[in-house]
Amino acid sequence: MPKEQFTDAIALLKADHRKVEDLFARFCKSSGKDRKWQLAQEICNELKIHAMIEEEIFYPAFEGKIDDDLYHEAYVEHDGAKVLINDVLANGPDDAFFEAKVTVLCEEISHHVKEEERPKDGFFAQARETGADMVALRDRLMARKQELMAQAENGGLPPAQMAAVHLEAA
Repeated sequence: MPKEQFTDAIALLKADHRKVEDLFARFCKSSGKDRKWQLAQEICNELKIHAMIEEEIFYPAFEGKIDDDLYHEAYVEHDGAKVLINDVLANGPDDAFFEAKVTVLCEEISHHVKEEERPKDGFFAQARETGADMVALRDRLMARKQELMAQAENGGLPPAQMAAVHLEAA
């Protein structure tokens, strides 16, 4: 995944969004418990990595520089998704509510993506207006993403950690 593939941090994050949307679509169209489980695990890992790079690098770069409500909502939306991610991964495909949980996760992520990508006043639009160096942010996001992807392949990622506690200290 060469840096040049993504022009800046927002292009990288949007590419993650498109990948997860595609995985959700494949989940909905697939049949068979094993295939759905495989896709659900891939979705959850992608979302955990994406949330971590946003919360560790991207979001903090814009604290106090974009609308506070939007900034806080982004973290809370992540935490809502993390509850479902952890639940799906902990309970597996034999859970009676497995498919329902993945469906609700898809709906939550769809809402979150719309909030971030809204053209005039979404998180990304506001972030771009700050004049931050989006290429440098891309490089930091890519480096961390590659570390997390390697961790996922070599033993797995830990359960998703809630971030909203960070907001209370702010």
